[in-house]
Order: sequence, then structure tokens, then C-alpha cells
Amino acid sequence: MKRIDFQQLSEMRLNEAKALLDAGFPEGAYYLAGYAIECALKACIAKRTIRHEFPERDPHKYYKHDLAELLAHARLRSDFDIDLQTNPELKGSWIRLQNWSEEARYEQGKTVKEARDLIEAIEDGKGGTLPWLQQRW
Repeated sequence: MKRIDFQQLSEMRLNEAKALLDAGFPEGAYYLAGYAIECALKACIAKRTIRHEFPERDPHKYYKHDLAELLAHARLRSDFDIDLQTNPELKGSWIRLQNWSEEARYEQGKTVKEARDLIEAIEDGKGGTLPWLQQRW
């Protein structure tokens, strides 16, 4: 996949998450919202390749759902850590995002508030993780 594919998927997953939340499905909204960040991080990884394609070598290294690990593979960890220290909104957003995992697909009982908080952590203009990543993808 190319970087643009992951960029489009990131935005699509976030829109799907919001639609699910509006339709009364917070569990699905929570689950897909996290994938919006995963896809954004994979777009950042793809940007580092010559052809802006997601690396096919070492698939066990890149085909993961661990957001912190993908951030490191995107070589953005040190910049992110610096911005976490100077932007309390970004720090708060990242703290909320750290609770997400792909295992959310099996979880029941996520509340509207939990899904809304995660979506806000992702897209907030002052400290959302997605706007931060979009500046680097």
C-alpha cells in the first residue's frame, strides 16, 4: 500500500467512527477511531520509503497495532516526546489513545463518552494526535 492509501484510510476510519457513534454504536466507534491513528502512523512510515510505499520487508516489524511502536518505526518518537512536553492538550490526547488496542474489536460495554473522548483525542485541533501526524505524513 502507498502512503496516500493510508492517509485516505485514516480519514475514512475516523469518519466511520463518528457515523457509528452518531448511530448509537460506541463500541464500533471506539474500535475504528483507533485505526484512524494506526493508519496515520503507517502513512508516516510509508513516507520514509523511496516510493512512499509501506515496507514489505520485515512485516512482523510494521504490521502491528501497537501505536507507540508504530510511532517509533515512523521515527517520530523524539519529536513527539518534545511536543508532549510543550503541548498539554497533545499529552492528554496521547494518554487517552494509549488505552486503545486492536483488542477493542472484542470488547463490549464501551460507552458513548469513551468513544467520544477517543475521537476528540484524535481530531482535536489544539492537541489531537491526528492533526499532529498529518503535518508529518
